[in-house]
Amino acid sequence: MHQPENLFTRFNSDTSPYSLPEKFTFPFYYEPHPLCVMAAEQLQQHLLTQTDWQHDFGTDGVDQGTGKMFGVLLVRSPQGELGFFSAFSGKIADQNLLPGFVPPVFDMLAEQSFFRGELAEITELNEQVSQLQANPKLLQLKQTLSQYQTAYVQAEQTQREKMIQGRAARKSKRKQAEQELYAQELDALLAQLSKESVAEKNVLKYLKLEWDGKIANVQAELVQLTTQLDSLKEERKQLSNALQNKLFEQYRFLNIRGEEESLRAIFANTTSPTPPAGAGECAAPKLLHFAFKHGYTPIALAEFWWGVSPKSEIRQHTKFYPSCNSKCQPILGHMLTGMSVDENPLAESWAKDKKLEILFEDDAMVIVNKPSGLLSVPGKTIKDSAYTRLQEKYPDVEGPFVIHRLDMATSGLLVFALTKRANKSLQKQFISRSVQKRYVALIEGELETQSGEITLPMRGDPDDRPRQLVCFEHGKPAETYWQQIDVKDGRSKLYLYPKTGRTHQLRVHCAHHLGLNMPMVGDGLYGEKDNRLHLHAERLELEHPYSKEQMVFQAEPEF
Repeated sequence: MHQPENLFTRFNSDTSPYSLPEKFTFPFYYEPHPLCVMAAEQLQQHLLTQTDWQHDFGTDGVDQGTGKMFGVLLVRSPQGELGFFSAFSGKIADQNLLPGFVPPVFDMLAEQSFFRGELAEITELNEQVSQLQANPKLLQLKQTLSQYQTAYVQAEQTQREKMIQGRAARKSKRKQAEQELYAQELDALLAQLSKESVAEKNVLKYLKLEWDGKIANVQAELVQLTTQLDSLKEERKQLSNALQNKLFEQYRFLNIRGEEESLRAIFANTTSPTPPAGAGECAAPKLLHFAFKHGYTPIALAEFWWGVSPKSEIRQHTKFYPSCNSKCQPILGHMLTGMSVDENPLAESWAKDKKLEILFEDDAMVIVNKPSGLLSVPGKTIKDSAYTRLQEKYPDVEGPFVIHRLDMATSGLLVFALTKRANKSLQKQFISRSVQKRYVALIEGELETQSGEITLPMRGDPDDRPRQLVCFEHGKPAETYWQQIDVKDGRSKLYLYPKTGRTHQLRVHCAHHLGLNMPMVGDGLYGEKDNRLHLHAERLELEHPYSKEQMVFQAEPEF
């Protein structure tokens, strides 16, 4: 089953009209090569017709099932024949080995694998932990302890209030007695008042002792149960860590030079030395490793989604997507060493020769029309930006101060303050959302309605930055109002009005299946790469930081 000749797929249509790429695909930002598109379509046809296994991808139009990422690797065999390998990410039909697909780099589900035995031990510990946690005595003791602690606080508070009232009453009696009683009678009264004070303090003291005893007895019983539970949890944690580290060493990846590195070694010098869950199980590493292992030459790579869209991520049926960053970037960085790979277009400025148009300037602020491909502020590797260009233009001002930002791929209006006073005023306007913004976007598809509102909460994808997720549990509120302007050649032109300013908000709200379900043209993160991202910050309305005059700025998009 793992023989390469059995998994090497020949094209069932003519490939001669297409020339091979000069360099291998840069997997994190690419347009699929036509031969990869042909391979993907051939694989998709296989997915529709095969009967060897069953998995509900949700392709029947019902919003159920589980979609999966698939990959095709265009290769040349050791005999010089052109074809491709296929792979899927993770598991399908609860299996990681399926006919026609390359195997995982390490098969943890194999019968002889240490993983099954050690996982069974951890599973047994999980069951013991669950049983102890479900023990009714444990729950009862926790409830009793909570009740006792609450009752003690209330009893103590009641007694302290009595003491305050008693103290006030004694003070009043003392004051009155000092004016009305003789010395002997006064001394007797003061002695009596002192005894009352001591008695009240003793009540508080014995109250504390009584409740401390009750609480201590419950805590002692609770400790007996929780100590056993904590011990099991610690044993489970140690076994899990040991198994995880063992797995990290078993996942070993080849490159074209025949060099092999484990997951642990690959991630050791990254900002997150512990590999994320699922690292090494994606389609791209599986494909490259199998090709290198059996002497096949990789030519091009493409990955596509098959099935219903996931709840949070933006994935559409049959659409191509780049490899993920957190899991795959370190691994593929090692695996592509020694190969001629397309340049990373995200590592250099796309706007070196593009002008930064200044629409307005005075002694308080400057309004610019940023071209697509120019950063708003300097990046890790790219220094050219709207901000650095303004620094050069205005060397003698207090600023420029960055008020807001646009994505590198987004064009349009940006505001910079030139003084601290103007910065304070403009920041306040943006924070309070009194600034009115309008964007123009071109999206893939035709809408059935003319306007609407999208309210999908968002947060960053911890496993694939800079991507953003729709997350109803941990996401921050995000609202966008939209209006359709025009429809042409199957694409819709929109006005977009963001009520909030989340990262990639407009792009996600357009692309996500719970939003418009139509990515922007040229959105390489959430759709498909084109000559540019068709998103433009077209209109800004704000208050001048000095004169308080309401000002409107507008710049037409180039699409």
